Amino acid sequence: MEWPFDQPRNCATVFSKSVLTRSRPILLVSHDEDDHGWQFLDGVSEELEDVALAGLGHVLEIDPAIAQLADLALGFQATRASPEEQWTIERAPPAKED
Repeated sequence: MEWPFDQPRNCATVFSKSVLTRSRPILLVSHDEDDHGWQFLDGVSEELEDVALAGLGHVLEIDPAIAQLADLALGFQATRASPEEQWTIERAPPAKED
């Protein structure tokens, strides 16, 4: 398969630790407008202790179907209730200020 993302496989990306260990599926994908970054989250927790950085290349190893979101526009997110459900795409809410 041709690489579908416009960033390289080794681009640092935010993952839920549970996604990396494959104990939970990816239920939230965000393409950040401010830094063009990607987030692949379980939809349960976004607390700092629950996320980790990993190369973008890992996402297709974990869930090859994520390739369909490679053209997700900046500032948008995709969510689903389970891996069997369709993605809902919408503008991402503003980032929370600490």
